[in-house]
Amino acid sequence: MLRYTARRLVIAVFTLFIIATVTFFIMQLLPGTPFNDEKLSDEAKAQLEAKYGLDDPLVVQYARYMANMAQGDFGNSFYYNNTPVLGILLGRFPVSAFLGFQAMVVGVFVGMALGIVGALKHNTFWDSTATVVAVLGISIPSFVLGPLMQYWVGVKLGWLPIAFFDSWKHSIMPSIALSVFVIAIIARFMRTEMLEVLAQDYITLAKAKGLSALGVVLRHAVRNSLIPVITVIFPLVVGLVTGSLVIEQIFAIPGIGELFVTSIVVSDYFMIMGTTVFFAVLFVVALLIQDIAYGIIDPRIRVSGGKE
Repeated sequence: MLRYTARRLVIAVFTLFIIATVTFFIMQLLPGTPFNDEKLSDEAKAQLEAKYGLDDPLVVQYARYMANMAQGDFGNSFYYNNTPVLGILLGRFPVSAFLGFQAMVVGVFVGMALGIVGALKHNTFWDSTATVVAVLGISIPSFVLGPLMQYWVGVKLGWLPIAFFDSWKHSIMPSIALSVFVIAIIARFMRTEMLEVLAQDYITLAKAKGLSALGVVLRHAVRNSLIPVITVIFPLVVGLVTGSLVIEQIFAIPGIGELFVTSIVVSDYFMIMGTTVFFAVLFVVALLIQDIAYGIIDPRIRVSGGKE
């Protein structure tokens, strides 16, 4: 298990290096500069570029950025009053994390429940209902669902606030809007895998040995159906926790998603690169945990991995 984990860790570090490098050079292709203010003279712009090292050769800028990033320094934001990028990201992260975690909890539990019910009640009304929910969840984009909820639930019915993040009530509609897609994905994967597992010989044997229906489902069917579900859960977790670009904009939530959109509009180079690398770190860590979880759930994976 240790060798398996070490190999995955090396791959994770190399992946982050590639992402940081590609992000840096893509940033150089963006039109304009962070100092596009018409009030600034050409001399003032040149002084600012010299101050932030943007007039140095590209190789020098790259080496400096990678060295600083290795120490946890993503530079200072041009737009947010020269504030360190990492400090801004860490300040915004709790809001996005809370919203994403709440949506993920709802999505996983409801999605797994629908998937299990759909598999156990195959070709019945309950199975059809679960399938319809999954199709609708995938088909309706969040930028459509969000405004619809704002209008009907917030404006027409007045049950919940339609924007901002001043209390827990403000997080309910954004969390639901985010969780619908998760519910659909988890339900579809869980149902498909459960149907396959329930048809296996060891399930028939467990029933023949007198194990209760609940025991068969929990001890055998659900556990052996989790690997494909875990495959989608971890990337979804990071995507939700780091903030949805669309949902945070629609509901005016001060999270990382809203920050990322703003930084692109104003060409805040260091903020864009810092946010991208921050996202990448979370995704890579999530995938690393996912690989380790694979090895725990199914030891055959880490055994075969150790012989590669």
